[in-house]
Amino acid sequence: MVVCSLYFRKFFVILSLGSALSGCATTDNRHDPLESMNRAIFSFNEKLDEIVVEPVARGYQRFLPSPLRMIVGNFFSNLDDVVIVANSLLQLKFMDAMASTTRVVINTTFGMLGAIDLASDITQVSDIDINKRNEDFGQTLGFYGVGSGPYLVLPILGPSTVRDAVGLGVDSTFIHPARAIYTGFDLLTVRMPVATMEFIDRREQLLDLDKTLEEASLDKYEFVRDAYLQRRDSLIQNNGTSSAEESVDFDDEEIIIDD
Repeated sequence: MVVCSLYFRKFFVILSLGSALSGCATTDNRHDPLESMNRAIFSFNEKLDEIVVEPVARGYQRFLPSPLRMIVGNFFSNLDDVVIVANSLLQLKFMDAMASTTRVVINTTFGMLGAIDLASDITQVSDIDINKRNEDFGQTLGFYGVGSGPYLVLPILGPSTVRDAVGLGVDSTFIHPARAIYTGFDLLTVRMPVATMEFIDRREQLLDLDKTLEEASLDKYEFVRDAYLQRRDSLIQNNGTSSAEESVDFDDEEIIIDD
């Protein structure tokens, strides 16, 4: 499985959405029957991030100018829109699929392969809604009634569930334009370097949130788990129409996830 994924990006988006929350929420343990194993993997991920990933991301931030980092981020966001188009179609959300397709066409052509996010700029200055959507195969499975299954922490990739892990595999293996097995791109010369670069770019974007996360939670593992489950439930209940920047309301005392 590739090192980078859409879920890795969502993982850090979740942290940003929960950054204003003080203290740590609790969730029903029936969603985390594998907690002991998950905590061990979580600790491994934290140590790997401390020793390898974060230093690399800080070096990337230090040596690559901000405008170039923005271009890189826009490029990967444009690739993500292809995954969003496919899953919107699978969920019979034809208007969302059309909007995301329009984004891909505009940003790939006039936006120079996605380097410039012209589609979002057009939305801001007009009544045309081609803002970025949020769809993946995990949400598609949820749309058709597949339960989330137990909470999982994946090595390197972070928080997930059984359903979302399957979704990750489908999106990465069959849909993503640069990582899918049928693209013809060589694994070592194209697909793996692209995935690694995306991984670093996503991590760099969240460097400023590290301290906020540490201060916001008494138990970082529980905080990330509860935020992830709340976020995923919200996306599915809202039919995935939320953008990546949508705010999430957290109950100060308890987060309850019902499938």
